[in-house]
Amino acid sequence: MKYDVTALGELLIDFAARGVDEQGDPVMVAHPGGAPGNFLAALCACGRKTAFLGKVGRDAFGQLLLDALKRAGIGTEGVRMDPEAFTTLAFVTFDDKGERSFSFARKPGADTRLRWEEVDARLIDQCGVFHFGTLSLTHDPARTATQKAVAYAGERGKLITCDPNLRLSLWDSEREAREQMLWALGRAHVVKLSDEEAQFLWGCSPEAGADRLLELGVRLAMVTLGAKGCLLKTAHARFKTPCPRVTPVDTTGAGDIFGGSAVARLLELGRPMEELTQEDLAYIGRYAATAASLSTEKPGGIPSIPTPAQVLEKMKELE
Repeated sequence: MKYDVTALGELLIDFAARGVDEQGDPVMVAHPGGAPGNFLAALCACGRKTAFLGKVGRDAFGQLLLDALKRAGIGTEGVRMDPEAFTTLAFVTFDDKGERSFSFARKPGADTRLRWEEVDARLIDQCGVFHFGTLSLTHDPARTATQKAVAYAGERGKLITCDPNLRLSLWDSEREAREQMLWALGRAHVVKLSDEEAQFLWGCSPEAGADRLLELGVRLAMVTLGAKGCLLKTAHARFKTPCPRVTPVDTTGAGDIFGGSAVARLLELGRPMEELTQEDLAYIGRYAATAASLSTEKPGGIPSIPTPAQVLEKMKELE
């Protein structure tokens, strides 16, 4: 395989509030973002080879995103540039704990205009793992492109991973968001779900959310619990861990970094998921939770990814 992981989805610019000017107006800093890109960058930080399938605008921000992916080590031959739509922008504000609120400029954003005919299927052929989220399912033609790419990957026996990454303001209705998210989860082998997403989908606890994922056919369910850590579960094993203590300033991308770090460790183990033990889940979960936690101490998604050495040093607090 040429690539360990190929991902399809959105790329966007996160404009993050960083104080105010002398008039009291917010000062915004542009960071490269988009959940699948953050996910792949975390894998690259662990030494994995990755490629991206998606679309940005043929504009300054689209070029910024391409440059950021290349710096992270992500293959960009599958990224298309749209001359007729702007790159999607997200405006992010924070509370005193670093938790975010989002406003989006995406009507439409270039990422929603990806067509199946523009998807370089060779990048799926050449990977072992295919990853996608649900923000590429909000509107056509990207919805159809995503659905066809998932089917294509499944027909070729790829391991399929998914992070639903709920952003309700981007959907036309909660009903549509729930339907598309459940469609996505039902086609994945590995899922990273947040406790908030479990509550949205089923009105249930994280533990029950993990069980619901397994009932859908997911082989490895990973539920993030914010500052409380994470829960990993298969049909035969279970592991839960807290996060190490950190001082968060920006939680943007933390869930994506958790997911990419977890998949990197899963690939390192190289075992069928049916054979994963509690010790294996601990090997995955402790690293991913620590990497995600450390990322919250720096602003942005891709720029905040810690090195493996930093993660391993911080993991000593969980021993």
